[in-house]
Amino acid sequence: MTGTLRRSLMAAACVTALTTSAAWADVKIGFLGGFTGPIEALTPPIFEGAKLAVKEINDQGGVLDGQKIDMPSGDSTCVDATAAAAAGDRMVNSEKVIAIVGALCSGETIAIANSAAVPGGVMMISPASTSPAVSLLEDNDLVFRTTPSDSFQGEAMAKLLKEKGIENVAITYVNNDYGKGFADALEAHFAAAGGVIMAKEPHEEGKADYRAELGQLASSGADTLIVLAYASGSGQTIIRQAIEGGDFAKFVGGDGMISDELVTAIGADRLNGMIGTKAGRPEIPGSDVFTKLAKDAGLDPSAVYAAQAYDAAFLTALAIEKSGKAERAGLNKALREVTSGKGEAILPGEWSKAKKLISEGKDVHYSGAGGNLTFDRRGDVPGVIVEMLVKDGHFTEVGQIN
Repeated sequence: MTGTLRRSLMAAACVTALTTSAAWADVKIGFLGGFTGPIEALTPPIFEGAKLAVKEINDQGGVLDGQKIDMPSGDSTCVDATAAAAAGDRMVNSEKVIAIVGALCSGETIAIANSAAVPGGVMMISPASTSPAVSLLEDNDLVFRTTPSDSFQGEAMAKLLKEKGIENVAITYVNNDYGKGFADALEAHFAAAGGVIMAKEPHEEGKADYRAELGQLASSGADTLIVLAYASGSGQTIIRQAIEGGDFAKFVGGDGMISDELVTAIGADRLNGMIGTKAGRPEIPGSDVFTKLAKDAGLDPSAVYAAQAYDAAFLTALAIEKSGKAERAGLNKALREVTSGKGEAILPGEWSKAKKLISEGKDVHYSGAGGNLTFDRRGDVPGVIVEMLVKDGHFTEVGQIN
């Protein structure tokens, strides 16, 4: 064999190996959430919801030509915009993910979108960022969410308060996009329904002492304190100090407060009867299927935003399959195609069915675990809000707020 022929064969072998390696490389979808910080108790079940979708997809043939989805994760802390931006930069520019499930807190989602994802052309689907400010991002149609805006949750909470005969309240909210957006929506809808906001004050996350703020809120004469904050952070400290100081005995919490860690930390006897709201799941086939899948996997199907995280991951994979390539460009367009309401319905767990139909050139529409996932022009979805109640030492889902 001549040297020239040998070199030619070796070069061809290298090209073949590289091509094969590229064709079968893992497809990276990142996950970003507050693994530390004020929602550290809420984040693990959300991550598990996303990983459940990835496992099912990989077990049912993977995406495209059999590639497996790899889901590297990062800690975006919820409240530290600098740390969130750094986590987003790592996903976009070091991990080279083609899409991101997350982030969770609204402020970190906005920070990551502005600093890394949108400039890098990376689609994001958040399962938990609820601030109305997310809808206003100049995002090139790259930021979506599988949970409804707090404009919707604020209206639902106002209805719940009136149904419970609560006529006057004080509101404390964490001073960020999430807290302010939720508080403003609640105030508008509660006032429109005839309720009275006796006091409405922001507070800063991470303080050890909120007694001054509580004294000011209590002096308003309100019977009930609404806490729009985080169960592992300021919200927990505020409720503990409110009880210790005798400032309030009745509490209402938003979705960031719905965690059994809060009940354990404060004491079930002290929080018995506390009510709250969170995004729920309508009575649709996809919700029932997800409940079984989650239970079989050892995951609580009612965990806050677990279903929405499952949907975000499943939808990302569907968009990849629909686009026909593991690339960032065009993924948002493919996402809208698989959530258009046209074509055959795909339920949670039906990856192999979706893959077959797409390969045959047929339209599919994902009917999710968390509800109708047809995105509007801002990447928002309609949704369901449910009432939560502390009973027997746990937050228990009471039912949908109509």
